[in-house]
Amino acid sequence: MKQTFRKEHDFLGERKIDDTVFYGIQTLRAIENFHITGVPVSREPVFIKALGYVKKAAAMANMELGVLPREIGEAIMKASDRLIAGELTDQFPTDMIQGGAGTSVNMNANEVIANAGLEYMGHPKGAYEYLHPNNHVNCSQSTNDAYPTAMRIALYLKVNDLLTSIDLLQKSFGKKGVEFANVLKMGRTQLQDAVPMSLGAEFNAFATTLREDIQRLREIQALLTEVNMGATAIGTTINAPAGYPELVTQYLGEITGLPIVLATDLVEATSDTGAFVLLSGMLKRTAVKVSKICNDLRLLSSGPRVGLNEINLPQLQPGSSIMPGKVNPVIPEVVNQTAYYVIGSDLTITMAAEAGQLQLNVMEPVIAFSLFNMITYLQHAFDTLRLKCVDGITANADVSKAMVMNSIGIVTALNPLLGYETCAAIAKEALKTGKTIHQIVVEEKGYITEEQWNDIYSFENMIHPHGIYTKA
Repeated sequence: MKQTFRKEHDFLGERKIDDTVFYGIQTLRAIENFHITGVPVSREPVFIKALGYVKKAAAMANMELGVLPREIGEAIMKASDRLIAGELTDQFPTDMIQGGAGTSVNMNANEVIANAGLEYMGHPKGAYEYLHPNNHVNCSQSTNDAYPTAMRIALYLKVNDLLTSIDLLQKSFGKKGVEFANVLKMGRTQLQDAVPMSLGAEFNAFATTLREDIQRLREIQALLTEVNMGATAIGTTINAPAGYPELVTQYLGEITGLPIVLATDLVEATSDTGAFVLLSGMLKRTAVKVSKICNDLRLLSSGPRVGLNEINLPQLQPGSSIMPGKVNPVIPEVVNQTAYYVIGSDLTITMAAEAGQLQLNVMEPVIAFSLFNMITYLQHAFDTLRLKCVDGITANADVSKAMVMNSIGIVTALNPLLGYETCAAIAKEALKTGKTIHQIVVEEKGYITEEQWNDIYSFENMIHPHGIYTKA
């Protein structure tokens, strides 16, 4: 079949456009100009969906205010609905990182919606005298309010998905906390023996720290609902009719189902990226916490013969091309690496937010790219950690208990009874001779009876110590 073209123009000149595509000349220029990440906007369908929401709400408000003919407004709405439904995503080929503060993405959306709307109206693509990307689809808007508003909606939706993954992960740790409630182990500080605890308490702590981050993420997610629609270029609402900012925000909330509100200071809101910095920092915090947990899982499963060997991680693949029988903790390792990426991206966002000048931050594309990736990668990492690792962890209860009873750290439980100085001498002797605390305290010194020993070092007293202050 012979390829056909249409001609489109902008103030820089005229270009031929493949007539099968819905985008136009400004998108074509962006394709030619920006070869940065190789990641097109089409890889973020939720962003395209959000753009559809923004353009539909704008058309609804413009029709009601009488600045957009109903026939044209309805065509824009129909075309926007296609984006909201997940259609035409392949028509967004522009690179995620680009110059122009997102203008190429905004125009990509304007052109796709215009041509899809023309198709609905019965006109050929490019017949912009009937439905124009700038005059109609972009009516009462600028990239500077449409792009960040779509970005905020997309981030809100993506955070919802991430919250689901974190919640499932913390529940998985919580289940292991219940399963391991009666497994005695030695707690450690500075990688040295400390005092006994249950393995269940350790896993419950993992769950608790993630639940805290769910709440913090929800609090920051709420900040994303403040938008600057109607601000147009810099926040002065130039080219927008009276009442448009409030009306478009109302419609945007209705069609998205999100608690969207209009910023009280549109000039400030147009240049401010504070919510993105907060979200990035919170994503970093969660990544750091989960990476720390993965470090613990790798330590607890180390060995198996000459490591801690308190837990077993699911065996997923051979761990060496030269050492037979070696199995590595590959899932915690890959989650660690994802966390490092997120930590680095947070610095990128920090610098990009700081780099905004005067009434606009032109670095929003790299902020969007970084945040979208951070959320996506963390979600994948958390799902992988849960399904491929945490759900299948088992405990080596006998190994853990033996290490506790052979530890010098258990002498701490005798402090209330014998005093710190005596206990320090016992610890020193045990360390020097290799004897157990039981041998020194009960069998040789007779500091306490076997009955007292059994009471003090019962499982319940070691994980919920009540202390004994009188000597038999």
